[in-house]
Amino acid sequence: VQLVESGGGRVQPGGSLRLSCAASGSIPNVNPMGWYRQRPGEERELVAAITIGGSTWYEDSVKGRSAISRDNDKNTVYLQMNSLKPEDTAVYYCYSGPDRSSRIFWGQGTQVTVSS
Repeated sequence: VQLVESGGGRVQPGGSLRLSCAASGSIPNVNPMGWYRQRPGEERELVAAITIGGSTWYEDSVKGRSAISRDNDKNTVYLQMNSLKPEDTAVYYCYSGPDRSSRIFWGQGTQVTVSS
């Protein structure tokens, strides 16, 4: 049972990144999925979320610059981030859940650094 993230890295301001998170094992592919981020010295905050039906939610600071999507057959969620800013620098964590047992599954985190 795991979530494996990829796509993080270093990018210049104004650049783009696409994060991916693939769920495996017994993680249901009908769970809500999404992304949190944690900046140094701050608490983890929800960035974007998507339901099995495709309804989405975005945190205000990324709205209009990001797009969350999912492939239910692959049990994978994506986060396309454009016009990146230095304040987007953080560790990004994907999640899946809660499931019927109220479990929430977490990825290991992927570093995004926006710097010139």
